[in-house]
Amino acid sequence: MKAREVSYVGLFAALTAVGAQIAIPIGTVPITLQVLFVLLSGLILGSKLGFLSQLVYLFMGAIGLPVFANFSGGFGHIYGPTGGYLLSFPIAAFLAGLVSERGRRIKDYAIGSAIGILAIYFLGWLRLGLFMGGDFEKAFLLGVAPFIPIDALKGGLAVLIADRVHKSIKI
Repeated sequence: MKAREVSYVGLFAALTAVGAQIAIPIGTVPITLQVLFVLLSGLILGSKLGFLSQLVYLFMGAIGLPVFANFSGGFGHIYGPTGGYLLSFPIAAFLAGLVSERGRRIKDYAIGSAIGILAIYFLGWLRLGLFMGGDFEKAFLLGVAPFIPIDALKGGLAVLIADRVHKSIKI
């Protein structure tokens, strides 16, 4: 990897950690800006570097650095009720990047963002449902439904930012 790529990976891992601290607790799963930075990592850096940035973020949290919501860290968060959301971040960044790499147009960014959000929802809902003893309906009502409008806004913002970044600088 080039030094510039390493810097971008570190930057987006750090931005995701900062986004985790901007949290509004509404129950089991807080509202944070993590999703925005997960999507941006894929849309701006592309599939491979976006994936890697989120893998670095997860590794930092797993070893105990306070990068998860509420300045927390540790492997227990990855295993806990919100672990599916966390584990989905590298996959979501990869998918968002993969789709956006097709043409680097607003349409590609929007589809990539939507697919990334769906990946986060699916894995997060699955883990939360298992944690709730198989009550997937309750998991959906607590861990997905309240976030749909908020994450749609984050996805739209990610699309606009990615478009501006790619028109301004070469990454």
